[in-house]
Amino acid sequence: MNSLNTDTKLKALLERLHVESDAQTPALMAFVQDHGLRSVSGTDADVAKGRDFWADKMVALEPVKAEFCYALCRALNAKRIVECGTSFGVSTLYLAAAVRDNGGGVVIGTEYESGKAAIARGHFAQAGLSEFIDLREGDLRETLKTLDAPVDFLLVDIWTPLARPVMELVGPRLRKGAIVIADNTDTYRIAYGDYFAYINDPANGFSTMTLPFDGGLEMSVKTS
Repeated sequence: MNSLNTDTKLKALLERLHVESDAQTPALMAFVQDHGLRSVSGTDADVAKGRDFWADKMVALEPVKAEFCYALCRALNAKRIVECGTSFGVSTLYLAAAVRDNGGGVVIGTEYESGKAAIARGHFAQAGLSEFIDLREGDLRETLKTLDAPVDFLLVDIWTPLARPVMELVGPRLRKGAIVIADNTDTYRIAYGDYFAYINDPANGFSTMTLPFDGGLEMSVKTS
């Protein structure tokens, strides 16, 4: 069963949320253009200055990328998934649907903004997927300290300076054959420098390649 096609309630909700996210794109592009890489890879102070702007922005993973993540999780028969950067919970819905369709499990999400977390929980309830999601509020460097292994799949779609700390926390808990997806790794190649240093270090046991999705989508497989 592919619930993205057969679950009409979920499908309608995702379509609506993607339309809302797309409507915010011009404002996002203008903000990034005005603020440069500071908006995605600046200091904590830079992030604080832009917090009011980002507070109501969905920053959702594009449908084709989200569907790809769903397909990967189905292929892996993923039971434990970690998502970094939940926002309004759009990509979380795809991951939770995969877990449900795999027969059960959990998506562990993490979101810094309490307002976004509250909205995301509302979306989870609307989709009937709340039981498959453990959404943790706060700084992911704290919320992901407690994490059971093995983790089958990790989605990294966050402020780039946090990408390496995510890997340092979650990487050791990934099972052999697990997949890590990171978004926009072509667009923000330099900003992802520390992340790539971790992924490309042979000691950490990953094989990686950048897939030709818009902005680049990094797929890394835990090989050892």
